[in-house]
Amino acid sequence: MKIYFTNGKIIYPDKIESGFVTVCGQIIEQIGKGSPQVEETDIVYDLDGRYLSPGFVEIHSHGAGGSDFMDGTPEAVITAAKTHLKHGTTTLFPTTLAASREEILGSIDALRTARHLMSDGPEMPGLHMEGPYLNVKQKGAIDEKYIRNPIKEEYEEFIFYGEGVIARWTLAPELHGAMDFIHCLRSHGIVPSLGHTDAEYSQILEAYRHGAQHVTHLYSGMSGMVRRGGFRYPGLIESAFCIEDMTVEVIADGCHLPPEILRMVYQVKGVDKVALTSDSMRCAGQNVKESILGSLKNGQKVLVEDGVAKMPDRTAFAGSVATDDRLVRIMHEKAGVPLYDCVRMMSLTPASIMGIDDKTGSIMPGKQADLICFDDNIEISGVMVHGNVVYGSFDKHTGDDMK
Repeated sequence: MKIYFTNGKIIYPDKIESGFVTVCGQIIEQIGKGSPQVEETDIVYDLDGRYLSPGFVEIHSHGAGGSDFMDGTPEAVITAAKTHLKHGTTTLFPTTLAASREEILGSIDALRTARHLMSDGPEMPGLHMEGPYLNVKQKGAIDEKYIRNPIKEEYEEFIFYGEGVIARWTLAPELHGAMDFIHCLRSHGIVPSLGHTDAEYSQILEAYRHGAQHVTHLYSGMSGMVRRGGFRYPGLIESAFCIEDMTVEVIADGCHLPPEILRMVYQVKGVDKVALTSDSMRCAGQNVKESILGSLKNGQKVLVEDGVAKMPDRTAFAGSVATDDRLVRIMHEKAGVPLYDCVRMMSLTPASIMGIDDKTGSIMPGKQADLICFDDNIEISGVMVHGNVVYGSFDKHTGDDMK
């Protein structure tokens, strides 16, 4: 038995084309134009002119649905993951905050257990560790009491304890011991990422040459150009543009960055170097006025208004409340980016950054059948992960109905 998606607008990395997609087991088997030949036992989904898109790949999220990945329980991980799933996310990298040793180890345990328990959610290849090796001057909403320099014995403990669980780690490259830390991450197959930093170009270039080639939430929590003695020195913002092969992610919720800047980043860096990310916190997917950033035990109270979470004194944002469908919508409708490029920045590009683009991130034969369906308003109606429909509906008909 095979599954056919017909009468849809298929979103490829460089175009949108009417046609069909065939799924066999967990894999995309065929793509094409026109109508396929089906058997009586096959399942056919008539998309009725809607879009069939690769599932979204979220590489930086702290939570959703009332749960944070720092809560340290499998139940919290599953709740947040399934909330993102409903908004089109088929691959998710849960993200930690700078925290105590015990909480970080607890987050590792929670993800490891949740991956065994959950069979109908997004795939979760690993954790994104945001800190604790950051610059306190660029702490943003992170509690500074947990921020510290890299400690070899500590990060080696985290890495070995979290073997097979940690996929990415955000750090500030100007800290003492940062280059050794980057080298250690690369040797263990963990993606180093630069963020919450006051580094200047020379330090950033050194980190890039050591293997740190991605930037965490561009413009947020990082250095810009400074002037000393009349001379200007680029920070991470400018360095990300200067270093051609460096990839970046942007929080495209329409609040953290205005549409004009989102479009500029897309135009300058290119679609294959820009990933969209929610950087969402626990209240993503909820209608609430207050929430908590971080764990329920040690997190910080935040306000939710104007479509974003803010610190209680309203002097800074605390995090995003967006889901991935909103990011695509903002980039397309507000920033004026072609829809297929918006989807690519939410699927293939982040998959490439994390080294999983051979498996997912685009509609191509041989890749995992991680597929979603949405309308012109980017409203998600169906989600498939590894060939199984796990949310909503794609409007099922039998093979007989196609004859």
